[in-house]
Amino acid sequence: MKLLIVIEKTRTGFSAYSPDLPGCVATGGTRKQVEKAMKKAIEFHLAGMKAEGMKVPPARSCATYVEVPA
Repeated sequence: MKLLIVIEKTRTGFSAYSPDLPGCVATGGTRKQVEKAMKKAIEFHLAGMKAEGMKVPPARSCATYVEVPA
């Protein structure tokens, strides 16, 4: 399963979330660390949903860039 994660730079490192999994977030000192932490957070989140008998939502989000004059 592929899920979009959004990574944002913070004052102390990076944070990430997945629009398809509300409440599933992670932080890290580097981009690589936050990506690894987010992967683990998603796995944990999905395992918890399954354990509670909840249906795992399909991935629906996507992202792109648009160019505009600066």
